[in-house]
Amino acid sequence: MAAKLLLVEDDVLLSSMLTSILQEKGFSVCLCEDVQSAMEKGYEEHFDLYIFDVKLPSGDVQKVDSRADSSLESNGFTLLRYLREAGKTSPAIMLTSLAQASDVKEGFESGCDDYIRKPFDVEELLLRINSLLKRPFYHQDSPTITLHNGVRFDCIQKTLYSPQGELIALTNKERELLALLVQKRGQFVSQDEIFERVWSYDESPTSMALRVYVKNLRKILGKESIITQRFCGYCYKA
Repeated sequence: MAAKLLLVEDDVLLSSMLTSILQEKGFSVCLCEDVQSAMEKGYEEHFDLYIFDVKLPSGDVQKVDSRADSSLESNGFTLLRYLREAGKTSPAIMLTSLAQASDVKEGFESGCDDYIRKPFDVEELLLRINSLLKRPFYHQDSPTITLHNGVRFDCIQKTLYSPQGELIALTNKERELLALLVQKRGQFVSQDEIFERVWSYDESPTSMALRVYVKNLRKILGKESIITQRFCGYCYKA
Protein backbone atom coordinates (compact mmCIF):
# COMPACT_ATOMS: atom_id res chain seq x y z
CA MET A 1 0.00 0.00 0.00
CA ALA A 2 1.30 3.47 -0.90
CA ALA A 3 2.49 5.63 1.98
CA LYS A 4 0.04 8.45 2.64
CA LEU A 5 1.55 11.94 2.96
CA LEU A 6 0.00 15.18 4.22
CA LEU A 7 1.66 18.03 2.32
CA VAL A 8 0.94 21.56 3.55
CA GLU A 9 2.37 24.27 1.29
CA ASP A 10 0.79 27.55 0.16
CA ASP A 11 3.19 28.20 -2.72
CA VAL A 12 1.07 27.01 -5.65
CA LEU A 13 3.95 26.26 -8.02
CA LEU A 14 6.01 24.42 -5.40
CA SER A 15 3.07 22.44 -4.05
CA SER A 16 2.00 21.42 -7.55
CA MET A 17 5.53 20.30 -8.44
CA LEU A 18 6.00 18.36 -5.19
CA THR A 19 2.60 16.68 -5.46
CA SER A 20 3.32 15.57 -9.01
CA ILE A 21 6.78 14.21 -8.18
CA LEU A 22 5.65 12.43 -5.01
CA GLN A 23 2.74 10.80 -6.82
CA GLU A 24 5.09 9.68 -9.59
CA LYS A 25 7.22 8.04 -6.88
CA GLY A 26 4.21 6.07 -5.70
CA PHE A 27 3.08 8.14 -2.72
CA SER A 28 -0.51 9.08 -1.97
CA VAL A 29 -0.56 12.85 -1.39
CA CYS A 30 -3.16 15.00 0.37
CA LEU A 31 -2.43 18.69 -0.29
CA CYS A 32 -3.54 21.53 1.99
CA GLU A 33 -2.73 25.23 1.73
CA ASP A 34 -3.42 26.54 5.25
CA VAL A 35 -3.33 25.49 8.90
CA GLN A 36 -7.10 25.13 9.28
CA SER A 37 -7.60 22.69 6.40
CA ALA A 38 -4.49 20.73 7.43
CA MET A 39 -5.79 20.41 11.01
CA GLU A 40 -9.11 19.11 9.70
CA LYS A 41 -7.39 16.47 7.57
CA GLY A 42 -4.84 15.62 10.24
CA TYR A 43 -7.47 15.12 12.93
CA GLU A 44 -9.76 13.03 10.71
CA GLU A 45 -7.30 10.80 8.87
CA HIS A 46 -4.11 8.85 9.48
CA PHE A 47 -1.05 9.88 7.49
CA ASP A 48 2.26 8.05 7.37
CA LEU A 49 4.25 11.29 7.17
CA TYR A 50 3.74 15.05 7.32
CA ILE A 51 5.53 17.61 5.14
CA PHE A 52 4.80 21.14 6.37
CA ASP A 53 5.96 24.53 5.20
CA VAL A 54 6.64 26.78 8.19
CA LYS A 55 5.08 30.01 6.93
CA LEU A 56 1.42 29.23 6.27
CA PRO A 57 -1.91 31.08 6.19
CA SER A 58 -3.91 30.39 9.32
CA GLY A 59 -7.57 30.05 8.52
CA ASP A 60 -9.95 29.66 11.46
CA VAL A 61 -8.14 27.10 13.64
CA GLN A 62 -10.64 27.45 16.49
CA LYS A 63 -13.35 26.26 14.13
CA VAL A 64 -11.48 22.95 14.02
CA ASP A 65 -10.33 22.82 17.65
CA SER A 66 -11.84 25.16 20.25
CA ARG A 67 -8.79 24.56 22.46
CA ALA A 68 -6.49 26.18 19.90
CA ASP A 69 -4.92 29.35 21.24
CA SER A 70 -5.98 32.16 18.90
CA SER A 71 -3.27 34.42 20.36
CA LEU A 72 -0.54 32.18 18.92
CA GLU A 73 0.77 32.74 15.43
CA SER A 74 -0.54 29.88 13.30
CA ASN A 75 2.20 28.33 11.19
CA GLY A 76 3.72 24.95 10.47
CA PHE A 77 5.18 24.75 13.98
CA THR A 78 1.86 25.33 15.74
CA LEU A 79 0.08 23.01 13.30
CA LEU A 80 2.42 20.20 14.26
CA ARG A 81 2.02 20.97 17.97
CA TYR A 82 -1.77 20.66 17.65
CA LEU A 83 -1.42 17.29 15.92
CA ARG A 84 1.11 16.01 18.46
CA GLU A 85 -1.17 17.05 21.32
CA ALA A 86 -3.96 15.12 19.61
CA GLY A 87 -1.80 11.99 19.76
CA LYS A 88 -0.65 12.02 16.13
CA THR A 89 2.84 10.49 16.09
CA SER A 90 3.56 10.35 12.35
CA PRO A 91 7.02 11.69 11.45
CA ALA A 92 7.20 15.25 10.14
CA ILE A 93 9.52 17.18 7.85
CA MET A 94 9.56 20.98 7.93
CA LEU A 95 10.23 23.00 4.76
CA THR A 96 11.47 26.50 5.44
CA SER A 97 13.57 29.43 4.32
CA LEU A 98 14.26 30.34 7.96
CA ALA A 99 17.92 29.93 8.79
CA GLN A 100 18.32 30.98 12.44
CA ALA A 101 19.33 28.31 14.96
CA SER A 102 16.40 29.42 17.12
CA ASP A 103 13.99 28.61 14.27
CA VAL A 104 15.51 25.16 13.84
CA LYS A 105 15.20 24.54 17.57
CA GLU A 106 11.57 25.67 17.58
CA GLY A 107 10.86 23.22 14.80
CA PHE A 108 12.31 20.28 16.69
CA GLU A 109 10.61 21.36 19.91
CA SER A 110 7.26 21.38 18.10
CA GLY A 111 7.80 17.71 17.31
CA CYS A 112 9.33 17.64 13.85
CA ASP A 113 11.76 14.89 12.90
CA ASP A 114 13.65 16.53 10.07
CA TYR A 115 14.22 19.99 8.68
CA ILE A 116 15.06 20.97 5.11
CA ARG A 117 15.84 24.52 4.00
CA LYS A 118 14.52 26.10 0.82
CA PRO A 119 15.59 25.97 -1.92
CA PHE A 120 16.17 22.23 -1.74
CA ASP A 121 16.93 19.33 -4.06
CA VAL A 122 13.85 17.13 -4.48
CA GLU A 123 16.08 14.04 -4.42
CA GLU A 124 17.26 15.05 -0.96
CA LEU A 125 13.66 15.41 0.19
CA LEU A 126 12.85 11.94 -1.17
CA LEU A 127 15.81 10.46 0.70
CA ARG A 128 14.62 12.04 3.95
CA ILE A 129 11.06 10.86 3.40
CA ASN A 130 12.15 7.27 2.78
CA SER A 131 14.47 7.36 5.79
CA LEU A 132 11.68 8.44 8.13
CA LEU A 133 9.21 5.94 6.72
CA LYS A 134 11.58 3.11 7.65
CA ARG A 135 11.13 3.84 11.36
CA PRO A 136 8.45 1.37 12.40
CA PHE A 137 7.23 2.73 15.72
CA TYR A 138 5.77 5.85 14.13
CA HIS A 139 3.08 3.75 12.48
CA GLN A 140 1.55 2.69 15.78
CA ASP A 141 -1.75 4.23 16.80
CA SER A 142 -0.54 4.64 20.39
CA PRO A 143 2.10 7.28 21.19
CA THR A 144 3.49 4.95 23.88
CA ILE A 145 6.12 2.38 22.94
CA THR A 146 7.88 -0.36 24.90
CA LEU A 147 11.63 -0.02 25.35
CA HIS A 148 14.23 -2.27 26.97
CA ASN A 149 13.41 -3.88 30.35
CA GLY A 150 9.69 -3.49 29.67
CA VAL A 151 9.87 0.25 30.29
CA ARG A 152 7.30 2.30 28.34
CA PHE A 153 7.93 5.71 26.79
CA ASP A 154 5.26 8.23 25.82
CA CYS A 155 6.62 9.85 22.64
CA ILE A 156 4.29 12.85 22.94
CA GLN A 157 4.67 13.75 26.61
CA LYS A 158 8.25 12.39 26.72
CA THR A 159 7.53 10.55 29.94
CA LEU A 160 8.85 7.17 31.03
CA TYR A 161 6.93 4.49 32.94
CA SER A 162 7.91 1.27 34.66
CA PRO A 163 6.32 -2.02 33.50
CA GLN A 164 3.89 -1.53 36.42
CA GLY A 165 2.84 1.88 35.10
CA GLU A 166 4.70 4.00 37.64
CA LEU A 167 6.21 7.28 36.43
CA ILE A 168 10.02 7.20 36.31
CA ALA A 169 11.57 10.54 37.20
CA LEU A 170 13.86 12.03 34.55
CA THR A 171 15.56 15.39 34.25
CA ASN A 172 14.54 17.57 31.30
CA LYS A 173 17.81 16.79 29.54
CA GLU A 174 17.34 13.04 30.05
CA ARG A 175 13.80 13.24 28.64
CA GLU A 176 14.91 15.16 25.55
CA LEU A 177 17.92 12.91 25.02
CA LEU A 178 15.86 9.74 25.30
CA ALA A 179 13.23 11.15 22.94
CA LEU A 180 15.91 11.94 20.36
CA LEU A 181 17.61 8.54 20.62
CA VAL A 182 14.30 6.66 20.45
CA GLN A 183 13.19 8.81 17.53
CA LYS A 184 16.33 7.76 15.65
CA ARG A 185 16.66 4.30 17.12
CA GLY A 186 18.94 1.98 15.24
CA GLN A 187 20.94 4.97 14.00
CA PHE A 188 23.91 6.77 15.52
CA VAL A 189 23.26 10.35 16.61
CA SER A 190 26.36 12.53 16.70
CA GLN A 191 27.37 14.45 19.78
CA ASP A 192 26.98 17.71 17.85
CA GLU A 193 23.39 16.91 16.91
CA ILE A 194 22.59 15.96 20.50
CA PHE A 195 24.04 19.24 21.74
CA GLU A 196 21.96 21.16 19.17
CA ARG A 197 18.72 19.31 19.89
CA VAL A 198 18.90 18.83 23.67
CA TRP A 199 20.68 21.94 24.93
CA SER A 200 19.38 25.50 24.58
CA TYR A 201 21.33 27.94 22.45
CA ASP A 202 22.45 29.91 25.54
CA GLU A 203 23.74 26.81 27.37
CA SER A 204 27.24 25.35 27.20
CA PRO A 205 27.01 21.57 26.69
CA THR A 206 29.89 19.29 27.64
CA SER A 207 30.81 15.73 26.74
CA MET A 208 31.03 14.87 30.42
CA ALA A 209 27.47 16.03 31.10
CA LEU A 210 26.21 14.03 28.12
CA ARG A 211 27.96 10.89 29.39
CA VAL A 212 26.27 11.33 32.78
CA TYR A 213 22.81 11.54 31.18
CA VAL A 214 23.51 8.46 29.07
CA LYS A 215 24.73 6.58 32.15
CA ASN A 216 21.52 7.45 34.01
CA LEU A 217 19.37 6.23 31.12
CA ARG A 218 21.34 2.98 30.93
CA LYS A 219 20.62 2.35 34.60
CA ILE A 220 16.92 2.35 33.74
CA LEU A 221 16.95 0.69 30.33
CA GLY A 222 19.90 -1.65 30.69
CA LYS A 223 23.59 -1.31 29.95
CA GLU A 224 23.28 -2.53 26.36
CA SER A 225 20.31 -0.33 25.45
CA ILE A 226 22.42 2.66 24.36
CA ILE A 227 25.68 1.98 22.56
CA THR A 228 28.53 4.38 21.91
CA GLN A 229 30.88 4.44 18.97
CA ARG A 230 33.79 6.82 18.67
CA PHE A 231 33.32 9.50 15.99
CA CYS A 232 29.73 8.28 15.41
CA GLY A 233 27.94 9.17 18.64
CA TYR A 234 25.19 7.33 20.51
CA CYS A 235 22.60 4.83 19.33
CA TYR A 236 19.52 3.37 20.99
CA LYS A 237 19.41 -0.26 19.88
CA ALA A 238 16.19 -1.17 18.10
